[in-house]
Amino acid sequence: MPSNDVRILLQAAVPTAAVGAIAAVVSGVVAGGKGAVGAIVATLVVILFMGIGLYVLQRTAKSLPHLFQAMGLMLYAAQILLLFIFLAAFKNTSLFNPRSFAITLVVGTLVWIATQTRAHMKAKILYVEPDSADDKPQKTGHTS
Repeated sequence: MPSNDVRILLQAAVPTAAVGAIAAVVSGVVAGGKGAVGAIVATLVVILFMGIGLYVLQRTAKSLPHLFQAMGLMLYAAQILLLFIFLAAFKNTSLFNPRSFAITLVVGTLVWIATQTRAHMKAKILYVEPDSADDKPQKTGHTS
């Protein structure tokens, strides 16, 4: 991944992990150990799903730039759908507190999307690849 992509990934993942840690502490206080486990699992799921999505989107932008916008919309729709499927699959689990899991999953997803949007807006990404400084302009035409 180029440095801009890594920077955007970090600017989205770090706040999401911080919110997940806060959610784990709050869930641990409110719902006990299972609440903390649910919040941690939800945070890991959000970072994993959204991180893979960002990677796929950046690869698409490099290889198929004409599909970038459509791919982005489809990718976000697929991610939200997968998160809801994941939430429904663990709705009645006894491994962790489902309510803590669901709330952390939704909050973590919203934090990821907000911070990723902010990172993209603040990034200075060139729309056109500039000519390198090493290339000397070629002289064309008659020289005397």
